Amino acid sequence: MTQIKDVIHQLEKLAPSSYQESYDNAGLLVGSPLTLVTGVLFSLDTTEEVIQEAIEKNCNLIVAHHPIVFKGLKRLNGSNYVERTVIKAIKNDIAIYAIHTNLDHVVDGVNWKIAEKLGLANVKVLSPKKQLLTKLTFFTPVENTQTILDAMFAAGAGEIGQYKNCSFRTEGIGTFQPGQSSNPAIGTKGKDEQVTENRIEVMFPSYMQSTILKIMKENHPYEEVAYYLQNLENENQEVGAGAVGDLPEAMEPEEFLQFLKNQMQTPVVKHTVPLNKKIQRIAVCGGAGSFLLSDAIRAKADVFVTADYKYHEFFDADNRIMICDIGHFESEVFTKDLLYNYLSGIFSNFALCLSDVNTNPVRYFV
Repeated sequence: MTQIKDVIHQLEKLAPSSYQESYDNAGLLVGSPLTLVTGVLFSLDTTEEVIQEAIEKNCNLIVAHHPIVFKGLKRLNGSNYVERTVIKAIKNDIAIYAIHTNLDHVVDGVNWKIAEKLGLANVKVLSPKKQLLTKLTFFTPVENTQTILDAMFAAGAGEIGQYKNCSFRTEGIGTFQPGQSSNPAIGTKGKDEQVTENRIEVMFPSYMQSTILKIMKENHPYEEVAYYLQNLENENQEVGAGAVGDLPEAMEPEEFLQFLKNQMQTPVVKHTVPLNKKIQRIAVCGGAGSFLLSDAIRAKADVFVTADYKYHEFFDADNRIMICDIGHFESEVFTKDLLYNYLSGIFSNFALCLSDVNTNPVRYFV
């Protein structure tokens, strides 16, 4: 039987919780991770109506993009929609899991879904994040090198972009003297020993550190493993905000605006003055993305598709790019399809359902 923690484990393989922003509140917000799953309902937001839908569809786990609990709750007396939603979830044994900015920041996440809807090619992270990678250097007898590396590679170490099993090694002489209380795999207590060793260097996402170290030690022949860790300033090209890619064929601005409106199923596109050229390179950011405008310009994008632009922020386009605000809900609503498709390939012993509730609080008069 599948427990909620098993579903969370798979979701966090896609979007590790450590990739969420410091202000965020992604994760299991209501419910126990040990509860058996009867069904999962996918929604952009969690509201009272979504809780009712989960009850009716026999889904005891809601996976939403936006956290219903964002700020600290000091009381639960039903005075607002957040409190009422949480109370209804608890009363009906409905768990709520949010996968928010961590899903914004990964390849195959929110922005990749927008890129897919727009048919973009050569998609890359628009603003890669730094300080998310660690380098491990350790020393091992030459004959044990491949066994250790194979185990570490299987756990996810040594992956750099589209390449895997990446490492560096140099051969040298390691010296040591086992102490009287030691249990050496090589050498004799109290005697100096020399061993032909490899110095191995391998990179991995920092959140995997405990797992990678455990695997290294389990597969290493030495009682005491010599190693050191180094946090890297390198940008992680697989993790970051926004995405940028290219349309298969360039479009005239008016043609692109109609295409954008149709593909993202939005009733209106707020935009700045189009540039006097065809459009091909597109930068995207689901939700509020104005903070990425300079990155979009630096990436030589013709258009920046995002949401929640304020009046004065539109001036920042400054005839260098066309800003297209398609609405917050419209930019992220397909996230539930992304999550549904992802888990459909993993679990088949309970129902997976897309929410039919329109949680968009904004209405348009057109």
